[in-house]
Amino acid sequence: MTSSSFQRTIALPAPVCEQAAQHLEQAVHRAIDGAEIPLKAFSAAADNDFILPAPIVEQAAACLLVLATETAQTVRPSALRAMISVALRLRDAVELSHQPALSSRFW
Repeated sequence: MTSSSFQRTIALPAPVCEQAAQHLEQAVHRAIDGAEIPLKAFSAAADNDFILPAPIVEQAAACLLVLATETAQTVRPSALRAMISVALRLRDAVELSHQPALSSRFW
């Protein structure tokens, strides 16, 4: 099996998906490039038990970091921290999905 035929998915906590959807909606309103596809996926995440394709999660994280950069001077610090926190949780989830699972039988 080639890696292109297998798409990794990531299960995220519901609150993270909901927060990401809220921030992605802001990104779409600010015309952040590439924010529409992850917004649709995160908005529908509850229908899929909050399981999303890793590339969509990665794209969402990137969009949220761009949004944070563009709004850093105009939003409250607490709102900026919340946005960055969600982006970093998404990015960390993607990083974890790239790590191979370890089997205890080799230890």
